[in-house]
Amino acid sequence: MLKLMVACLSMVIMAAGASAAITKAPFGKTADGKLVDLYTLANKSGFEVKISTLGATLVSLKVPDKNGKYANVILGFDSTENYVKGVPFYGATIGRYGNRIALGKFTLDGKAYQLTVNDGPNSLHGGKGFDKRLWTAQPIEGKDGPAIRLTYVSADGEEGYPGQLTVHVTYTLKADNSLAIAYEATTTKPTVVNLTNHTYFNLTGDPKNTILNHLLTLKADRFTPVDKTLIPTGELRSVKGTPLDFTKATVIGARIEANDEQLKFGRGYDHNWVLNSSGKLATAAIVEEPTSGRVLEVKTTEPGIQFYSGNFMDGKPAGKGTVYNHRTGFCLETQHFPDSPNKPAFPSTVLRPGQTYHSETVLVFRTVK
Repeated sequence: MLKLMVACLSMVIMAAGASAAITKAPFGKTADGKLVDLYTLANKSGFEVKISTLGATLVSLKVPDKNGKYANVILGFDSTENYVKGVPFYGATIGRYGNRIALGKFTLDGKAYQLTVNDGPNSLHGGKGFDKRLWTAQPIEGKDGPAIRLTYVSADGEEGYPGQLTVHVTYTLKADNSLAIAYEATTTKPTVVNLTNHTYFNLTGDPKNTILNHLLTLKADRFTPVDKTLIPTGELRSVKGTPLDFTKATVIGARIEANDEQLKFGRGYDHNWVLNSSGKLATAAIVEEPTSGRVLEVKTTEPGIQFYSGNFMDGKPAGKGTVYNHRTGFCLETQHFPDSPNKPAFPSTVLRPGQTYHSETVLVFRTVK
């Protein structure tokens, strides 16, 4: 009986060699009592990622520094309870529409839709979105490394969106120490889709440190300026001569308090950059943390990336004394542009029956001395 209980608490799902594996363990319950699982992917190099079935959420990601010391470089929590309480999107898969839609309204094929409004006058990250939903998980013995495929079926009309949307998110921890995130979706009615991941990074490995000394490069010559409610105006503006110019490696904190209207609207950086790439998997951002020597390179097939500098992090306890203070994490959300359903000139986010939504983002880690 004891052996059976231990097996239920932590089970090795797949082992691919001596030290590459997928394990599964319980991670608490949702507010309505449903069980949540925590999967751990590990490769032979010692990299480790933990993923929760609540929100298809990245909970932990351990990578080495320049001295080979491993630490968790993302912000997360040690129980489902803290995520259920409404912690703002830490590590979660975001949908049905990542980022903001103005007034929670859009028109598609001549029909008007009203979404849940949850961010001032606007709809943010799908309302009660995919981050608060329980996903099913399937371990995969992939040729590239241990992987987990998570699935969620969003009902027709959920949060105001048309069509039943079936979504798959696959996390693969590769032998080259990169984490690939692949998205797929199909729909029963015309709808809009914009999926992303909302991980907060801190490459120091210690969330007591701010992220202001990280060096950031964005492969983008333009951004989408916003109004005071953080909705894009529709303009694609050059970053040249602005505090939003990260075309060369720049310390995040160097200009974050500049007297600039866009920074005042976002209380710092909370903007979408228009990537120079053209739909193929390409580098979107590079972040270096000088003390640890850790480097994160973000590759994506998406046309945009939202850089958020943790401006609304308030240091309030989030269960068991966990506190994440102001600007102790940053996000790089690969995406289509905010409010695209109301901006015909922006790349389309419309998905129709018979089509399959595809998107891929890869997080590549390395170190420099």
